Formats: sequence, C-alpha cells, structure tokens
Amino acid sequence: MPLNIPGLLVPFQLLLRPRLVLPAISKDIRRLDFQALRDAGYRGAVFDKDNCLTIPHEDRLVPELQEAWKECRSTFGHDNVLIVSNSAGTRQDAGAIQAESVSYHLSAPVLRHNNLKPGYPCISSIRTYFSSLPRPVKNSELIVVGDRVFTDIVMANRMNPKYRLFPPQARADVKDAGPEGPLAIWTTGVWKKESMFMRWFEKQLVATIQKWIVKGPEAEREGWMERFVKPEPVVKIAQEKTGLHYWVTRRLNPFAKAEPAPRKRGRWRRIGVAS
Repeated sequence: MPLNIPGLLVPFQLLLRPRLVLPAISKDIRRLDFQALRDAGYRGAVFDKDNCLTIPHEDRLVPELQEAWKECRSTFGHDNVLIVSNSAGTRQDAGAIQAESVSYHLSAPVLRHNNLKPGYPCISSIRTYFSSLPRPVKNSELIVVGDRVFTDIVMANRMNPKYRLFPPQARADVKDAGPEGPLAIWTTGVWKKESMFMRWFEKQLVATIQKWIVKGPEAEREGWMERFVKPEPVVKIAQEKTGLHYWVTRRLNPFAKAEPAPRKRGRWRRIGVAS
C-alpha cells in the first residue's frame, strides 16, 4: 500500500481538533441496527473494505457478515451504500480491476478516487457521488463505518463543518439544525491481524482523549449506542436431562450435588441481566 500522507498528517491536526478521532459508536457491524438508523434519518452508508467487510487483500465478503450486509443494503438501497477503500478504486488499482471485482462480490458500488482517505479530495469525491444520486444524500444523512481511526473516523468527522479548523458561524435563525455531519462508527475487531501496533496506538489515543481531554460527549455517545446498537444476544444452553450420560453422572452418582429447586417467579425476580 502506498504511503498515506493525509493519514500521517492527522496527529498534527489533533493538536487543535482532538475530537477528530472520536467515533460516535464503537461496535461490531453485526450489532448495528440499520433499520433504526434509517428511521432516524440516515439514508446512506460509507464502508471501508479491508478488515471491515473483507479479509485484507481479498474481495469477498467474510461469511460472518452475510446477514448484516444484506440487511444494510436492503435498508438503505443499492446505490446508497458506497465502499471507499484505500486500495480498490485508487490510482494504484490499474484499470479499476479490483474495484470491479469488489463491486461484483459485495453487490455495492466502489468509489473511484485518486486521493487516499482521510484526505479532503477523497471527501469531495464522496460528496460528489452522493449528490449525484436521483435523491441526493446530505452529509448529515450518512454513516461512515471503518476499522481505522486515522482514516475512516477522521474522514467522517472532517465531513462535519464543526470540526473544521475555522468552523462556520451558526445562523441565528436556525435553533435546532440537528447533526451536520456523518455518524462515525468504529469497528474495533479485525478479521486478520494487520498493523496491530498502529491499531493499539489508535485505541489508546481514543481512550486518552475521551478520558482526559473531551469529556462532554460521553452521554451523547451512550445515547447513540442505545438507539442504534442491537442488544447483545444471550445464548442459553439447556441442560439435557435424558439419556444414559445424565443417569450415570447425576442419578447414579452418590457424590453428585443435588440439583437446586426451581426458583419461584415473584415480583422481585431479576430479568434481562447479562453476566
């Protein structure tokens, strides 16, 4: 992969805008509630490719994301889900061969761009794409999903006017304009270990900024998590009380502990508490 100059310059911008690296949500793609996002007004999605949707340097969707990816595309629509990669679709992708392969395997368009994320020319290309749709999608109607802080999350926040070096003055006649930029979603897991030191550094940097520099948006992030993240599934394994194994290990074993009596369902029964 070529040297990413825009990504290397991010730490210098953090001196003035440390919020650039803060995601709104940090969760696995399979936990995102795309219908809730659509109901909240988000109409488009930008996804990274490597270690987000696919194994690095491969074009096929990882099997674990089949259901979530289908739900995402059916919720937002085919043209409203865009893949923006720093490999496929760039000038290093000769003839856009990899972009065509990724688009075929993932059933989604791949952005052609000459500048790497999180550069402003790449952001301009994303804006051009969504503004050219039959029903244009604004920045505030986008979610940006990726596994890297210095590229995906920073790019999402740079698309928000309030994170500019000199943010525009708010109009006095607009009291509640709502969000101005995309919702930045950070997927912290990886499908294949790659650049683990940089990932560790990004994670520590985000945690440090959240704890010591920017403390205000914590309640806001918790609200986003509650609205747009599905509850963690609880897997219950029922104990099999039939068969030879059960009778030998439980019924015929004099040292086996007695089974506890079933608890009565009273008004103080605790429910929905995950350990």
